[in-house]
Amino acid sequence: MVLYSFYIFDRHTECIYSRRWTPRPTSSSSKPTRPESSSSITSNGPQPGRKVLAHSDDEKLIFGLVFSLRNMVQKLGGEDSTFLSYRTGEYKLHYYETATRMKFVMLTDTKQNNLRPYLHQIWANLWVEFVVKNPLAPVEHPGGVGVANDMFEKGLEAFITAVLPA
Repeated sequence: MVLYSFYIFDRHTECIYSRRWTPRPTSSSSKPTRPESSSSITSNGPQPGRKVLAHSDDEKLIFGLVFSLRNMVQKLGGEDSTFLSYRTGEYKLHYYETATRMKFVMLTDTKQNNLRPYLHQIWANLWVEFVVKNPLAPVEHPGGVGVANDMFEKGLEAFITAVLPA
């Protein structure tokens, strides 16, 4: 599985954590690939003719997409309907929202099954344990302050490599 990026948005619609992984080049590709930009979400690097966005612009676009799709699903299916995932030709977006309105978003390759249970595990086993229960971390995280937790980073990396193998 190829994992492109992971985002956490707080209840104030601000991205308080983001992490990107550079996918491995595929062996079937005969042409050399350029190193991937940190703001691209495709496996082949920036596409010709596409503008490479700043990291903060990507975060805003991802949140806007999630917000719009979530609202559309609730309007079409009723209040009990939930938005789980979304797939394009280049990536699949996985979504999990907690009762406190924290939003966990993961972008992967298109072949991946729904990762909602794994996003729940990241929230319950990593976020709550290492960020929420940390007495030194602030309650609110403006601009990601307080989320820069080494234990959370290491736990997330270990979880990704153990549960979501390549």
